[in-house]
Amino acid sequence: MIIVLKAHSTDAEVAHVERRIQSMGYRPHTIRGELRTVIGAVGDDRGKERLRALESLECVEAVTPILQPFKLASREVRKGNSQVAVGDVVVGGPTIVVMAGPCSVESRLQVLDVAARVKAAGARVLRGGAFQPRTSPYAFQGLETEGLKLLAEAKRETGLPIITEVMEPERVDLVAEHADVLQIGARNVQNFSLLRRVAESGKPVLLKRGMSTTIQEWLLSAEYVLSGGNPNVILCERGIRTFETSTRFTLDLNAVPVLKKLTHLPVVVDPSHGTGHWEYVESMALAAVAAGADGLLIEVHPKPEEALSDGPQSLKPERFAALMTRLRKVARAVDRDL
Repeated sequence: MIIVLKAHSTDAEVAHVERRIQSMGYRPHTIRGELRTVIGAVGDDRGKERLRALESLECVEAVTPILQPFKLASREVRKGNSQVAVGDVVVGGPTIVVMAGPCSVESRLQVLDVAARVKAAGARVLRGGAFQPRTSPYAFQGLETEGLKLLAEAKRETGLPIITEVMEPERVDLVAEHADVLQIGARNVQNFSLLRRVAESGKPVLLKRGMSTTIQEWLLSAEYVLSGGNPNVILCERGIRTFETSTRFTLDLNAVPVLKKLTHLPVVVDPSHGTGHWEYVESMALAAVAAGADGLLIEVHPKPEEALSDGPQSLKPERFAALMTRLRKVARAVDRDL
């Protein structure tokens, strides 16, 4: 249920309504707007009619049900767009944020080189994998803790905030020590124990869509993080599995406008995983910006032919720099910055 307070309600009145919601066995999630405060009451739907009694309070304007199964992620709760701060970078605002770097951290030289070059081209966040979920148990699994330390060094050298994947609940604290954004990969989108744990971390979370996950299922996964008290969720479309085999996945750019209609959460697109081929990344990155994406996640490697993971979909630094020049033109065409 959504409890809409009257304009200019005082802090004391907001606190009183929050206490009343808690006394009924629900968790209040308060969103303060410029004119009104809205409180989402999250809990067992079977007793939601009890919340209608709050309409009797002088400071309450209305109590209305949330129709979508995903509650806190819904635009019914927040009409405007949410913005997620990643250090001094804001995802979800007028500026499109590009996150770039290697699929896997392979060495100190590699990650420092790529970090410096993607920053020079205009990237605002450095991506890199320390823990690597691989389909084959024999494939490179990442440098793990050493990889995190190298990412931290790259951050000190460049000032770029770090996004990297966390795969297990027991590793969340370790990864959160070094990362500015915790990435939940496609294979873990419905790992509910992990989602609850990253919610507790308080760090921004980038939640990738699963290969066979519907948009509703994806948003319900986001709901686990939001309902756990962490409002800083970024959604990432990275391609879904279809009958088509010409590309690694089918990049579902339909998802961008659909999500913009359904949710207030920022949306970024990963054209690297979505296509699996470097020569298609540029076209899909440009299309994603035109479709309304708030950011891009792009893999860059100095020598893709020698990469330990995902070399075929990685751009060389000079191609990435050329792409950034074209992205700026498209961003301006849709009244955004890059």
